[in-house]
Amino acid sequence: MRAAKRDANQPQIVDALRAAGVTVIEMGHVGGGVPDLFCVRRATGLCRWLEVKMPKGRLTKAQIDWHQKVPVWVVHSVAEALAAMEVEVA
Repeated sequence: MRAAKRDANQPQIVDALRAAGVTVIEMGHVGGGVPDLFCVRRATGLCRWLEVKMPKGRLTKAQIDWHQKVPVWVVHSVAEALAAMEVEVA
């Protein structure tokens, strides 16, 4: 099992989430369909798995299989990631 490559938009998504008070644990190195990010919104305790994709990115078979086990939010942009974590955009 190989770890997936990191999408080019992931760094700005991670930075924006952290700036909004979200703890972000990058999990992409695990591979096997595990989502890219495990996020916890400290203010509310909200926990979510986020899969980062480029605008035309597609899920792999392993990701689809993993996503059937737990809820995963697929995000393509900072705005989608903040919305997934229920962060108000100013």
